Amino acid sequence: MKALTTNKVSIVVALIGAAGGFFYWYLIGCASGNCSITANWETSVGVGTLMGWLVGDMIKDKNKK
Repeated sequence: MKALTTNKVSIVVALIGAAGGFFYWYLIGCASGNCSITANWETSVGVGTLMGWLVGDMIKDKNKK
């Protein structure tokens, strides 16, 4: 439970990133299917989640200082 309370900013921003990745795939996507990230929704959501986690972690670190 301590991990949830200490990382709540990162988790929230990661969920926002996951939603952003899904909507990017859904609205823009890749018509040809040759794009490595946006060709299917799983990779687009995964990359969005990872980017969101990293941004949330930077926000969390900045708020500590």
